[in-house]
Amino acid sequence: MKGTPDPNSVSTKLQRIAQLAGEAPERVLHSLAHHIDMRFLREAHRRTRKDGAVGVDGQTAAEYAENLDDNLSSLMERFKSGLYRAPSVRRGHVPKGDGKKKRPIGIPTFEDKVLQKAVLMVMEAVYEQDFLDCSYGFRPKRSAQQAVEALWQGLMKMGGGWVVEVDIESFFDSLEHHQLRGFLDQRVRDGVLRRTIHKWLKAGVLEEGNVRHPDTGTPQGGVISPLLANIYLHEVLDKWFETVVKPRLLGRAFLIRYADDFVLVFSNEADARRVMAVLPKRFGKYGLRLHPTKTRMLQFCPVVGDNHPRKGTRSFDFLGFTHYWGLSRKGYWVVKRKTAADRFSRTLKRFALWCRMCRHWPVALQHKMLTLKLRGHDAYFGISGNLLALRRLRCELERIWRKWLDRRGRKSRMDWDRFKLLLKRYPLPAPVIYRSARRLAANRCT
Repeated sequence: MKGTPDPNSVSTKLQRIAQLAGEAPERVLHSLAHHIDMRFLREAHRRTRKDGAVGVDGQTAAEYAENLDDNLSSLMERFKSGLYRAPSVRRGHVPKGDGKKKRPIGIPTFEDKVLQKAVLMVMEAVYEQDFLDCSYGFRPKRSAQQAVEALWQGLMKMGGGWVVEVDIESFFDSLEHHQLRGFLDQRVRDGVLRRTIHKWLKAGVLEEGNVRHPDTGTPQGGVISPLLANIYLHEVLDKWFETVVKPRLLGRAFLIRYADDFVLVFSNEADARRVMAVLPKRFGKYGLRLHPTKTRMLQFCPVVGDNHPRKGTRSFDFLGFTHYWGLSRKGYWVVKRKTAADRFSRTLKRFALWCRMCRHWPVALQHKMLTLKLRGHDAYFGISGNLLALRRLRCELERIWRKWLDRRGRKSRMDWDRFKLLLKRYPLPAPVIYRSARRLAANRCT
């Protein structure tokens, strides 16, 4: 019948899993792998990125797709029978926020990505019923922008308070396998899924020609890794804070977490100090260590005067934004946000590298690409109160662009007078504020 949902469709299966998990939050699920069939694997293949780096086998997405049905059929048979062997993860490194250190990142094979995506889809349908509202990272229909907005709303309602910034050292490398298996036992005990997840945890890491098999961690960059990280911190932090900590506090408090980045906000100083003191013990119990210098507590309030030292005006960074108190146009204290200094400098370095590498491209093509990059930057940082930083970025980019156009060759020197004429023909797009305080308030009212 037209309009009747197909009982075998992937979306219907996921809805059925979610409904089953939501009806009984304490129920342990033993039978989930049977939902993963050929149609399910085709959908997982469709959702898998095709432009990623290749794994240890060197196979690209295009090569895998040449004989897709046979490859997926073989994958499903090996997955269901237990004969699937998880290949080692190739390890690469990407620069961290400070630009000085590099973060290790795992690169699975393409076939492994497809299977991880299929398992992720099933597991996600279960755990989305359990995860709390304070968690935003790597979840469907949730984003870093929403986490920043939730933090802003909480700070405004509370009128400031005491903020605890927390940094977990090498979280993805420190995650203990036996603890994770214990957490999974509370919800999912499907033998096929659990056996496959265990193989991924034990697959090993290929780096500089050597394969290591660490006893802890899950490769950051793997398709399944963000979900496993969310499950781990859901048990270690989110549930503990909501069910154990908050009932014992004297004042109000809330938690905002994006993957392994999170902040705690308290209205009472004594509460903040008590939780700050117990956090290292709580995380140490599960093999995690807090960074001794990046984890701190600060007073974050708008009041400055003779009886209130300037400690209350201190700022803090979260998800690329610096949060600070300032006066609105009407003279009220409000929480303002601007691009964090380290994120701003990192963006400029990336623009400078791109302009240097692509300086011999046609100017029209360079302008087109720079426009796209700026619009992508504005899509995240285009927030109410951050217009000055967006304008400053354009000014710095103009300086960088002119510098590298001037170095294209002796015959194409680009002084400032000539560059200003070029900008009239190829102007950089004006900053755009995509998320304003008025618009957000209007959306909440409707």
